[in-house]
Amino acid sequence: MGNEKTNREIKERVKGQFGKNAEKYVTSETHAKGDDLSLMIDWLKPDTNWWVLDVATGGGHVTKKLAPYVYHVCTTDLTTKMLAEARKNISEKSVNVSYIEADAEKLPFLDETFDIVTCRIAAHHFPNPRMFLEESVRVLKKGGKLLLIDNIVPKDEKLDHFINKLEKLRDDSHVRCYQIEEWEGWAEDAGLQIEKSRIKKKVFDFPVWVRRTTESEEQVQMVEKHILQGEKKMQDYCGVVAMDKDIKSITIDEWMVLFKKE
Repeated sequence: MGNEKTNREIKERVKGQFGKNAEKYVTSETHAKGDDLSLMIDWLKPDTNWWVLDVATGGGHVTKKLAPYVYHVCTTDLTTKMLAEARKNISEKSVNVSYIEADAEKLPFLDETFDIVTCRIAAHHFPNPRMFLEESVRVLKKGGKLLLIDNIVPKDEKLDHFINKLEKLRDDSHVRCYQIEEWEGWAEDAGLQIEKSRIKKKVFDFPVWVRRTTESEEQVQMVEKHILQGEKKMQDYCGVVAMDKDIKSITIDEWMVLFKKE
């Protein structure tokens, strides 16, 4: 019962955060212009007969990229306002896109419905990523594929803690950036095999990035303090660029992986 209550509270925080900042996620350069969007087409080689499920769409950038290549995209998000902003971004003229409010960990679709499931830069907000993977496998057709893109942390306890605390200070709806080894274990248990993967270091314009989710300059200062008081090892790993204690940019690892349902 306690876990259920905690999970509900987490998801309410996610709804609140993304509801307040929906427009920022549509226009965010990190989300709208990442090279992973083009690479996604190369990896998936989409087919005009495919049914696609885009989980936790955010600004709708994956749907917008894939829709011209496939038969239909079911675009989902936990936050209604985020979904409405995504529809504006994708264009209401896209007749092969439907918009559905849905929980990534309890998908409202029948078994073996989709050829492809996608989830981009969202899973660090999921309290139960294992459930998300199990649900993805359930709704995928046999031989179907899951494309997952998200921020990750290294297999180092101190760095893991430092990065996740940084993310949590910046965004209270953050749950956890997971390690690749954790994802691999959950995926194997769910019946998924890795076909392709890559790790990319993403550089963020810190003043823009930190203010996308913070609610006050005091909160911004808390994030800055955490970074600047971190050990050199932590700062180096995060690629901190600062001038006179004024942080200009930081770097975060992103994992892009293509799974296949066995």
